[in-house]
Amino acid sequence: MERMIIFCMLFFGSSMVLTAAPHKIVKYKQLLKTIELLETTVKDKDVELLHTPENPTDGCLFTAVTCFQKGTLKLQPENSQGNATFMQTVRVLKRFTFSNSGKQCKSSCESYEKKTPKEFLKSFAKLIKKVIR
Repeated sequence: MERMIIFCMLFFGSSMVLTAAPHKIVKYKQLLKTIELLETTVKDKDVELLHTPENPTDGCLFTAVTCFQKGTLKLQPENSQGNATFMQTVRVLKRFTFSNSGKQCKSSCESYEKKTPKEFLKSFAKLIKKVIR
């Protein structure tokens, strides 16, 4: 009887792990669509350049995502008509969570090169695609 209970617990636990992974991928794909939506509506001229992490190592993914989240708060809409939708989309990116691997990253947000908002969002999308794979 004890073996049967252990077997059932292992089976249930492994099935939960298998269902959790696709959920995260769907979440990342939705996030990617949100970033691509912002790329078409973000103001790219006469704006503050943003620190843009590019090709962060696996240990620095959490730091890179944090930098992108901070940077999205500085984004501005291309025109004032879509301001409410734009700000709501930025809030979605702000609430996105990425688990910390526990490794300490040696680089900080300020150590990354500054780029235009559109280049910033393209790099953010590239990072999310890396996480999906």
